[in-house]
Amino acid sequence: MPRILAIDYGMKRTGIAVTDELQIIASGLTTIASDTAIAFLKDYFSKENVNKVLIGEPKQMNGQPSESTPVIEKFVADFTTAFPEMKVVRVDERFTSKMAFQTMIDSGLSKKQRQNKGLVDEIAATILLQDYLTRKMI
Repeated sequence: MPRILAIDYGMKRTGIAVTDELQIIASGLTTIASDTAIAFLKDYFSKENVNKVLIGEPKQMNGQPSESTPVIEKFVADFTTAFPEMKVVRVDERFTSKMAFQTMIDSGLSKKQRQNKGLVDEIAATILLQDYLTRKMI
């Protein structure tokens, strides 16, 4: 069974998470520089069977698009041009970064480890993906 990949795209860094082959468990894959995302994904897709990509959709508390929406929309356009056959699902990413930071605290990571913004992005992508998998099973 193909994997599902989740992308928490940001202006500087992008967190990436992926499912196992049974699409049951989400795991953090990596954090990359956002300007290398398409090249990274081309390489990853050449090695792994992925049939769906979730891309976070940033929204404000009132449901309106956030200030980072234009940057992410440009990435989505670039992604669909580079990978026209890939199914893209947009997913509300509100609170994922806060949940990721709280997960780091709950896991007992030191203050210095919690300052690793790349790890926050990777965990946020994992939360995004696991939430999607949970909703899919309900």
